[in-house]
Amino acid sequence: MKILVTGGTGYIGSHTVAELIERGYEVVIFDNLYNSKEEVLDYIKEITGVRPVFYKADLRDKESMRPVFKEHTFDAVIHFAGLKAVGESVEKPLFYYENNIAGTVNLCELMNEYGCKRIIFSSSATVYGDPAEIPITESCPKGTCTNPYGWTKSMLEQILTDIHTSDNEWSVVLLRYFNPIGAHESGLLGESPNGIPNNLMPYIMQVAVGKLPELGVFGDDYDTPDGTGVRDYIHVVDLAKGHVNAIEKVTKTNEVNIYNLGTGNGYSVLDIVKTFEEVNNIKIPYSIKPRRAGDIATCYADPAKAKAELGWVAEYDLRKMCEDSWNFAKKRFK
Repeated sequence: MKILVTGGTGYIGSHTVAELIERGYEVVIFDNLYNSKEEVLDYIKEITGVRPVFYKADLRDKESMRPVFKEHTFDAVIHFAGLKAVGESVEKPLFYYENNIAGTVNLCELMNEYGCKRIIFSSSATVYGDPAEIPITESCPKGTCTNPYGWTKSMLEQILTDIHTSDNEWSVVLLRYFNPIGAHESGLLGESPNGIPNNLMPYIMQVAVGKLPELGVFGDDYDTPDGTGVRDYIHVVDLAKGHVNAIEKVTKTNEVNIYNLGTGNGYSVLDIVKTFEEVNNIKIPYSIKPRRAGDIATCYADPAKAKAELGWVAEYDLRKMCEDSWNFAKKRFK
């Protein structure tokens, strides 16, 4: 089977590409390299023995993507490409709406034109807003999103659902995942954002290697055990495997299926800091900052549906996430 992976040189995309190749899938990537580097393709080859076909294309420019569909026939698309920083989305909402929503519409138009109607969409737990229940099940109602990034995911879920309603030849899997951290155990793939990091673990790693003086912790007055935000952190390799498992679902049904991908455990920001320090024997200085716009107190998953229907369970614990993150940072951040 041939799979198109949009945003395939990014953090989650690259790990998923590696897992796809390891399981025998043929993979084609397109990415505009806005927040990633083409050298990732070499790391994927080092891990798997295969350098995936790559196109530099941009979701916002439909014609730049057309050659990808002209030259290949795909069994399914895994759609990662998009902007993903909560704080930046609050500052630049139009940038996020144009890129994530208009870009995905362009992608779906081309998929429809070339007869590929199976898509696995990289959604997010942010669609639950301030969730009505904890742990969060798929039956939890979508809430009022607290930031434009979350709204783009929520709106795109609706758009993809509406496409299926209008044409039931489409098959859609919406994967709502929680907070990916960690890195490939080889140390070759990991989260290495261009510019100042927006997510917790790459921020910690840059402090650990001395690139930044301290970690900023956004808020210590939430209604949580230590006052810092609680999230469901999932190893990126576990997350990647969830996407691969979803291919069988998307190619065998003509439905809209929704799954949470998380561990079912909630950890605070300070839990992450303390575990990273303990596992890697390195001190992470931090200071408390004001709350960040768009953040909520607590968010973690009930992943039972993914286990029952996809045969997927997160395998790696928080210590492994911290160990693999530091292994990657030592190789790539110095």
